[in-house]
Amino acid sequence: MQTLKPTPDKDAIALLEPFERLGLDSITLVSNAVQAAQAYAQLSQFPAWGFDTESKPTFKVGEISDGPHILQLATAEHAWVFQLNDPACQATAAQLLALEGVVKAGFGLGDDRKRIIHKLKIDPMGILELNTVFRERGYRKDMGVKGAVAVLFDKRFIKSKKAATSNWANTHLSSAQLIYAANDAYAAIRVFESLSLETHS
Repeated sequence: MQTLKPTPDKDAIALLEPFERLGLDSITLVSNAVQAAQAYAQLSQFPAWGFDTESKPTFKVGEISDGPHILQLATAEHAWVFQLNDPACQATAAQLLALEGVVKAGFGLGDDRKRIIHKLKIDPMGILELNTVFRERGYRKDMGVKGAVAVLFDKRFIKSKKAATSNWANTHLSSAQLIYAANDAYAAIRVFESLSLETHS
């Protein structure tokens, strides 16, 4: 019987050096048709992207989110943060997610996928749930981005709780929001590429 590999706990991860993050110079905010067309041209050259979404938090009982409000796609060098309140950005985001032959890798994507189907009216193609890959490799529970970065890079992935629960539907996103959103997708592509290297080595 296969022995399940342990997932590092919070205390162990807290002792690790921080994982390098993308800065604002490597993040493009996509909020209009021109920016969306440029993002499409750049992203469509890559075979895989890190993928995540953000939705404005709901605090009242029974309140239903109309998210996602943000879509993040990243390569190992750059991230694009799409504001989905703009119709052109929505249309381009839908085109990108419907592209066949491109892997869209991320963590905990079940909810993201449902919301995308509802909001963008497309079923994303090529979605890769990274937690599933780790389970197939013998890890006993959902890894999540923090666990994956700790296991593969021996580093600590920093996530800001304040940014996580901020208003993603705002027309003006803060620098902290952009860095948070972009780096979720960036970490996912770095994890995917590292796992791919392991497979082929």
